[in-house]
This record gives sequence, structure tokens and C-alpha cells, in this order.
Amino acid sequence: MSPWTFSGLSELTGCFVYGARMAYTVMISRNDNTMPKLKQKAPAFSLPDQDGKMRALKDYLGKWVALYFYPKDDTPGCTAEACSFRDSFSRLKRAGIVVLGVSIDPVKKHAKFAEKYSLPFTLLSDEEKTVVGEYGVWIKKKFMGREYMGTLRTTFLIDPEGTIAKIYEDVDPDDHAEEILADVKAFGKETVV
Repeated sequence: MSPWTFSGLSELTGCFVYGARMAYTVMISRNDNTMPKLKQKAPAFSLPDQDGKMRALKDYLGKWVALYFYPKDDTPGCTAEACSFRDSFSRLKRAGIVVLGVSIDPVKKHAKFAEKYSLPFTLLSDEEKTVVGEYGVWIKKKFMGREYMGTLRTTFLIDPEGTIAKIYEDVDPDDHAEEILADVKAFGKETVV
């Protein structure tokens, strides 16, 4: 999928298949002016994690942060992405990469999702949709003729100084963690084991 830009508005159209039975097309519209840019300071935030503990981005200064936004707990694509991070977690941790997942799901739903799939990283709840808005990932989607607002699956790789080093907008949920490891290694900031 590649975006077509028209007056700062991008539209992405893609076909997705879940299992062997269902295929559908989603049209996504986003105002490109709202998403932070590369080499910009990452917008600060503080959100509750799956245990209700407040977590702030500033707490992770000095470390690489994979801040990934996903639509909904316990759905096929979101589960695949979370399990990819889980399966690569020890390598991510050794490379000095902190994983923070963000969705608009409530704290209790995050807790169930983390427990069900043994997720060893932090999930943040943005029920007020403040952070998804600041990062430009709360967008208009269209599915089967119905328009609705939702979270665009996007990851921001934030360097140890708090600057956005890379933005992943076309995420393959199954291989995303490995892609981040390779990119951090390419940046030459960390040794990936």
C-alpha cells in the first residue's frame, strides 16, 4: 500500500485477508499534517498501563522506544503483531529497545490481552484518544461503505534522545519486531545480539 497525497490528505486502500474466508477493503483518510515528522521530538505523554500504573514517555529517555499504535486488543492483526513483539522480546530488550503498545482499549481489556498471550511488554490505554490524536494515527476509515474513526496501525521508533528516528506506516504484523531490530542495528546506536 502506498499513500496518494492530495492537499495534505492521504488515502490508503488495501485488501486484507483474515483466515481463508474473509477479505475486505478498507479506505483510510489521514491528514498528514498531524503526524509528527522524522527527526522531530516525539510528543510527550503519560498514560496508564495494563496494571493501571501511569507511564510517561520521558521515563524512557536513554533507551530506544518502539511506540506502536494498534487498533484493538485480541483481533487477528493486533494479536499477530503483539505476539511478534513477544517472541522477539528478549532480543529487543538486549538491544536496549523498550516496547510500548498503545490502543484506545481500557486498562482491564489490556490486562486480559497481556495475560492471554503472555505479553512481557507494556500496553498503554488511551481511552480519551489524546495520544492517538497527537501522533496523527486517529483517522477516518471506511469499510463496506461505512465510515468510522479508528487507529491506524503505525509504529514510531524513538531514539535514546527522544527524537523520532523512523515511522512505520505499512506494518507487516508478523515481522515487525525483526524489522525494528534490523533498523536499530542499521542506525549503529546499539549492538543487536
